[in-house]
Amino acid sequence: MIRIETFTLGPMSTNAYLLTDESGKRGVVIDPGMKPGPLLKRIKDMEIEAILLTHAHLDHIGGVQEVRELKGCPVYLHDEEAGWLGSPKLNGSARWPEVTGPIVVEPAEFALDEGQVLDFLGEKIRVFHTPGHSPGSVSFLLDKHLIGGDVLFRLSVGRTDLPGGDWNTLLDSIHGKLFKLDDDIVVYPGHGPKTTIGYEKQNNPYV
Repeated sequence: MIRIETFTLGPMSTNAYLLTDESGKRGVVIDPGMKPGPLLKRIKDMEIEAILLTHAHLDHIGGVQEVRELKGCPVYLHDEEAGWLGSPKLNGSARWPEVTGPIVVEPAEFALDEGQVLDFLGEKIRVFHTPGHSPGSVSFLLDKHLIGGDVLFRLSVGRTDLPGGDWNTLLDSIHGKLFKLDDDIVVYPGHGPKTTIGYEKQNNPYV
C-alpha cells in the first residue's frame, strides 16, 4: 500500500507529493516545487526511486535539481516539454522575475507517454496524457488516487493562457480521460485541496 504525503511549496503554493512504500524507506517524488526545504528534510534518509513531473512549469520544477542531486534519482517528463526544463522562457521562470530567478534544470532521463505503466515501490502507476494547461501535462493513477497537476482542481480547472495552453484541449482531457474514471477516485491537484472525480462531475462550474 503506497502512502501519499503532501508538501505545499514556494510562493505559488504548489503541491508536491511524496509516495512511500509500507516500510517508509523508499519513495517517489512528484512535482518538487520551489523552496523544497520541507520535502528535502523529509526524504533525507530515504531512497528516492524517481522524480515524476506532471508538467514543467516553474512552480512544479523549482526543486527538481536539488532533489536529483541529493538522491541521485532520474526524472520523468513528457516529451512535449522535454526542452522546457532548460529554458526559463518555456518553463515560465523568465516571466515572473519577482517570484524566482531563471530556473535551468538538466534534461529528464526518461519520457512519459499516454498509456504507459510505471513500476515503482512495488506498485503500478498508470500515465494519462492530459494536455490543455500545457502540451505535455500528464496525470498519474495509482489504485484509487489520481495525481493530476494543474488539469483539474476542486471546483476549478487549470489556466490555459500560458504558452501551449488550450481551453478545448483541456476540456477534452477532463471529459475524455479523467471523467471516464470511477467517481470515487481521489484527485490530488497541483494547487489547493483534494477532491474526487464524482464531486467535480457534479459541481465543477467550468466543466
